[in-house]
Amino acid sequence: MIEFPSIPEKKYFSISEASSLCRLRPHTLRFWEKEFSQLKPTVRKGRRRLYQKEDILLVRKIRMLLKEEGLTIQGAKRKLSSQRSQEDFSSKNEIIEDLEELLKEIKKVI
Repeated sequence: MIEFPSIPEKKYFSISEASSLCRLRPHTLRFWEKEFSQLKPTVRKGRRRLYQKEDILLVRKIRMLLKEEGLTIQGAKRKLSSQRSQEDFSSKNEIIEDLEELLKEIKKVI
């Protein structure tokens, strides 16, 4: 497993900083932006890309899926979308459970 450098505490990272933190070349990041809809860095004046910590973590996850697990780009896309739908489902379940708890508390008061 590849050791990544720790992510510094700052809001935005340039493409060169992001590529260094993910151990990739900048052109690979630009290509992955086109391939993975989840990867959307902020674009500023002069079309400068600015990555946030969440973007860096996503790129590292994509790199792991492609390089270490040996998935194709299509396979990595499917895996990311299925993980995302599972996360959405579990967070919705947590919200429902919290609302049910609140409803019970309200019924006790009434």
